[in-house]
Amino acid sequence: MAPPSKTGSKPGRALATLAALVIVMLIGIIGKDLGNPSHWHRDFKVGLGLDLSSGTQVTLGAVTAKSQTPPASDMKQAVSIITNRVNGSGNTGAQVQQVGGNLINVSVPGKGSQEVVNEVSTTAQLRFRAVLLAGSSAPSVSATPTPSPSSSAGAHASPSASASASTKAFISRTGRSGAGQTLASSVQAAASPSPAASASSSPKASASATPSPSATSTPAASTPVGNPSAVSPSVMKLFDKLNCSNPNWKKALGYTEPMWDNPSTQIVACGTGGIKYVLDKAVVLGTDVTAASAGIDSTSGGWVVNLTLNSKAASAFGALTSNQFSKYFPTATSNPNNAVLDQTAIVLDGNVIAAPETQAAIPGGQVMISNIGGQTQATQLANELNYGALPLSFQVKQTLTISPSLGRNQLTAGVIAGAIGLALVVVYSFLYYRGLGIVSVFSLAIAALLGFLAIVLLSRYQNFTLDLAGIAGLIVAIGITADSFVVFFERLRDEVREGRSLRGAVESGWKRARRTIIVSDTVSFLAALLLYIFAVGQVKGFAYTLGLTTLIDVIVVFSFTKPMVTLLARTRFYGQGHKWSGLDPARLGARAPWRSSLPRRSARPASPGAARTAGTARTTSREA
Repeated sequence: MAPPSKTGSKPGRALATLAALVIVMLIGIIGKDLGNPSHWHRDFKVGLGLDLSSGTQVTLGAVTAKSQTPPASDMKQAVSIITNRVNGSGNTGAQVQQVGGNLINVSVPGKGSQEVVNEVSTTAQLRFRAVLLAGSSAPSVSATPTPSPSSSAGAHASPSASASASTKAFISRTGRSGAGQTLASSVQAAASPSPAASASSSPKASASATPSPSATSTPAASTPVGNPSAVSPSVMKLFDKLNCSNPNWKKALGYTEPMWDNPSTQIVACGTGGIKYVLDKAVVLGTDVTAASAGIDSTSGGWVVNLTLNSKAASAFGALTSNQFSKYFPTATSNPNNAVLDQTAIVLDGNVIAAPETQAAIPGGQVMISNIGGQTQATQLANELNYGALPLSFQVKQTLTISPSLGRNQLTAGVIAGAIGLALVVVYSFLYYRGLGIVSVFSLAIAALLGFLAIVLLSRYQNFTLDLAGIAGLIVAIGITADSFVVFFERLRDEVREGRSLRGAVESGWKRARRTIIVSDTVSFLAALLLYIFAVGQVKGFAYTLGLTTLIDVIVVFSFTKPMVTLLARTRFYGQGHKWSGLDPARLGARAPWRSSLPRRSARPASPGAARTAGTARTTSREA
């Protein structure tokens, strides 16, 4: 029997593809440190879940009128929105669970407690309002010390200092023709704090020295700019009382959420730089935003949030900006009133995040918010707006910082369990498959390498966190990979038992095993996918790693296990069926004749007499 053609199998190409995949994954992990090997060890970090590392657990309580139990549908929606927020940048391993009728527990690994509280408790109520009034909330202080010591010299000094608070923001749109149009603003409160300090020294020649220092500190009320006549008296009182240097200014005013977030009334609000505002009724609500995404502005290079408004809001926003644009004057810096009256405030949860001047009408519903910070701030704002406003108000009941000590012990136990399972598989492979056990061990090693690199990449770019359930999924993957090479090896040994040469047995056995492996891995992947979709909590982590390692198993079997067996079949040790190769035909009970895939030496006659005897027998046979 002639050996099969080599053209049907190209193991070198498959192994080269696998090597290229590993190299690409390594480059993706090392990234900017490619030319700095001393920093490579810092790049291979795996994000750990709350049960394996430190983290924060926040308990939120729903706030309702008369402390009634909130509707179950609202609580369910709140759980969904908070889950999307904390996992908005990837699979972070956060857990959001409802407890009782009005409590929600949020557990987030790795983040600081205040960051988690800010992320899950904000209602993300976005409003677009016209600015009616603006001013500084910081008092001005004057101090005048007057010492009078005895001296023979005279001097006089009057230093003064002033500061103005300002905030800048940008809005832009893309016109119907596709041309970009940018609107910029610089809001400067004319009535800014003007702390002045003057010191005078008027010494007089005298035999006695009578120092008489004196100091006065008088808060000076700032003069707001804008249109006070358009402000209701009750709101004006709140504006005069408002002090934006107090982080709890809402509580100080006696503001509750229905008051500071009521879209149908005028409100007071604080912005950056200590500026306080009186804002008109809301024209566009956060629920009118159909899409929000963070990106980089091609003009300024800064991070921005792009908003798309629905048709109704786009029309209302166009009317608002048209009205504001009618008040815009390019020389507004000389007239503070104009600099305020043409501003449109972007208000999030009662705080002014931007108050840009309106230099053009924006009728298209495409809005860009910029000057909001870096990538983290832009992404967080986009996530909050995308995932909508919470249907309920929540109050933080409890905040706990979880220690990593317990998780480390659990991690150690999980690693030990995985090592024991792996060792048992290796021992079984060598005892049962002998030389073929080398292929199985290297297959497991390659699968482990790809799994590790994949988890590091997911941790780096998708905020993936590995928890105990995920480790369980990785341990189960050992069995999945072992099952694949067991199926292949058994099909190969069946072909050898039927008397095929090893090369022929490799190709025909692979054709039979390939279908079984694909079907088995497909079933495992679908089970993991359905489990991930319908499960909650840590079960999702198990399903995620199970699905990931199932895909890795397919890659390893096709790009390493089968090509390596093909190459080994061309060697003398495996090709001639050595008793330690795992393919010994006598040990497998092969049917004679078993043909080796490698050429054997020609058999020599035992003696010339034996050759002649054989010739005589053939002659006698012919005569008969």
